[in-house]
Amino acid sequence: MRIPKITIAQALAFVIAVGLPSLALAQQGETEQAGPIALAPGADNDALITQRIASIFEQIPQFESLQVGVNSGVVAISGQIANEAQAQRALKLASRVEGAIAVDDRVVRTLDLQDNLTPLWDSLQNSLHGWIRALPLLLVALSIFVIVAFAGHRLAGYTPLWSRLTKNPFLAELAGHAVRLATILLGLLLALNILGATALMGTLLGGAGVLGLAISFAVKDSMENYISSIMLSIRQPFRAQEHVTINDYEGVVVRLTSRSTVLMTLEGNHLRIPNATVFKAVILNYTRNPQRRFDFVLGVDAEDDPAMAIQTGLAALQKLEWVLDDPEPNGIIESVGDSNIVIKFMAWIDQRESDYGKARSLSIRAAKNALETQGFTLPEPIYRLRFDQAPAIPGAMDAPEQPEKRSTGAAKSVPDAPGDVLDVRPDTHISRQVREERSDAAAEDLLDDTRPIE
Repeated sequence: MRIPKITIAQALAFVIAVGLPSLALAQQGETEQAGPIALAPGADNDALITQRIASIFEQIPQFESLQVGVNSGVVAISGQIANEAQAQRALKLASRVEGAIAVDDRVVRTLDLQDNLTPLWDSLQNSLHGWIRALPLLLVALSIFVIVAFAGHRLAGYTPLWSRLTKNPFLAELAGHAVRLATILLGLLLALNILGATALMGTLLGGAGVLGLAISFAVKDSMENYISSIMLSIRQPFRAQEHVTINDYEGVVVRLTSRSTVLMTLEGNHLRIPNATVFKAVILNYTRNPQRRFDFVLGVDAEDDPAMAIQTGLAALQKLEWVLDDPEPNGIIESVGDSNIVIKFMAWIDQRESDYGKARSLSIRAAKNALETQGFTLPEPIYRLRFDQAPAIPGAMDAPEQPEKRSTGAAKSVPDAPGDVLDVRPDTHISRQVREERSDAAAEDLLDDTRPIE
């Protein structure tokens, strides 16, 4: 059997021809019940269906104006109704009655203002009457919440209790905040239990958890800084007025706050470093050990004896009052160059009595003068002129001859320096500025001299 060819246009026309009647039936508003249809519908059944649907509509004030007619199991509903939602509700109720084969929608939607606002007004009145009846219970729940929250607030503000439990003032403040938050949540939970709304509490806690997670991602750096402040206040890695270097920042510690570490730089400027940076930083503390070593290098001529030069320099350093005898000064040969020998001198001072920079500067001066006095040659630049080749530029031979420039080794006279230049006592200006800054009792400070340091 040969199958005829069908073009796309013919197929499309067939689909439209079949689908349009179905669409037209759907637009007529008929609601049909799924299932078998009886072969011999009776008039008694139609009367029973009509009576049943009418009795249902009489119980609903919005459906009192609707008329019901049934013929062969097909229910026709006519009349006027306020809006589409009520019309669909009436059609659905009619379709649920046993024996109703289909429901014909002939209802007119009036969209009347009064008919649509009356149910809303009734709903608001019912809600208001419900709140009035529940007012005593609401007052009891609110009173319990206020009493519990107020008690928690007073307990959290009792500073002596938290200071006795923890010596760290930052942790004491943190414990007070935790107690205040816990009592507020407890009061809210009790109030919701009285109102019978524990499910709402679960919803609130779930929402708070999601909100807290979102906020934690948004303020990650601030949270890291806050946690670092707690750890630094516990560990106490430095004290106030200590000279430290934190990564590349150097200064004297002023205070430790809940957000940053405040330093007074050696230039007298304020420097605030975030505590998250301080907690992970490499900290060099110059004050913790008062003894500090300094070193410097001096070069002598390659023909000089380096051992004698070391002995001469050390003898000069040992005569200085700021150089400690224990540990004693030391000297080593650092390197040997083309025309000199580099000697490294090392000595110790007490930073509580001597300034590091001044002591090192004057120690270099003393060792240099001692070497020159003993006839050691400190290398100078050497210029050599060669005459074994013809000059490349005419007339160059007419230039004056420059002899080799070398140090004669003769000791130079050094004028006496004024007394204030030779004073190596520590500069107290920065320390005085730090003390003035710390004299403000209202300023926050998490450093505690009574706590052990790490």
